[in-house]
Amino acid sequence: MTTSLLPVSIIGCGYYVPERIMTNAEFESFLDTNDAWIRERTGIRERRIAPPEHALSDMAIPAAKQALEHAGVEASELDLIIVATSTPDMAMPATAALVQHAIGATPAAAFDMEAACSGFVYGTIVASQFLATGMYRTALVIGGDLLSKYINWKDRGTAVLFGDACGAVVLRGGDEKGLLGSYMGADGGGSAHIQIPLGSRVPPSAEMIEAMEHTVHMNGRETYKFAVEIVPKCVDEITQRTGVSVDEIDHFVLHQANYRIMEAAAKRMGVPMEKMIVNVDRMANSSAGTVPLALAEAVEAGTIKKGDLVCLVGFGSGLTWASALVRWTCDRPFPSRA
Repeated sequence: MTTSLLPVSIIGCGYYVPERIMTNAEFESFLDTNDAWIRERTGIRERRIAPPEHALSDMAIPAAKQALEHAGVEASELDLIIVATSTPDMAMPATAALVQHAIGATPAAAFDMEAACSGFVYGTIVASQFLATGMYRTALVIGGDLLSKYINWKDRGTAVLFGDACGAVVLRGGDEKGLLGSYMGADGGGSAHIQIPLGSRVPPSAEMIEAMEHTVHMNGRETYKFAVEIVPKCVDEITQRTGVSVDEIDHFVLHQANYRIMEAAAKRMGVPMEKMIVNVDRMANSSAGTVPLALAEAVEAGTIKKGDLVCLVGFGSGLTWASALVRWTCDRPFPSRA
């Protein structure tokens, strides 16, 4: 299903990453791996790891505050807050409600959304519908995950892939045509390829912890195959519905699963890697955090500028996928970091 998202635009963005940098070399002390092996297969050289006492909201709150500052919007102006994550602070209440209270956005509607690595793009599309209909005027969408607490550190196939991060955007309904088109899809038949079994089917227990059922389980081969096929489809759907050609798109902000996936997808689409926004080498895979983090970093660096066409693409567990075409309309200076 696709819909017109006019007239809605992204008016600000922000991000937060933990201070601790974990390099590939650190894995050599407890895993049968090394820096060269990890770089060759994933393109990752380091990732950010949150302190043990931190929860998702400890990253989401500063990301939200920076996005609001970039947008020039007060928290009291927010009508809606969506947090896209697979690693909330707790099963309930929603992390979005905790963020709402912390930033002073009461009584904005607040809820979480779980679409794994597609979550931020899903959340942006959903929020835009509230704005496009006029029900709300201003929304905050946060994407992030604290996956370091859900990793089997003895499994080199997954341990080296993930990191912790959050990104956020502020959307506003108005006259500017910022969000030009969107596309979402899912295939539950592939749910076993990427999953964290913990839940009502596999409730918490000593046996569950012993079996590592609270950690990421992934079929790497099937995940790679899915990713390199779905990214071109997401982009093709967007170009068909907006009338914008692939060549006209200035930047592609893909879910940063690993460099090999992005490189293979770019080759299939005939897109030069120079158009790909890449930070997976420094930040690894933070699931719902990758797209908003890469977007905000590119805006901060001046790579994405007012007037640029930006294609956002998320894909991951579910299986889920989503894409959105954005005309970047914000020209406010990016807030300096403390």
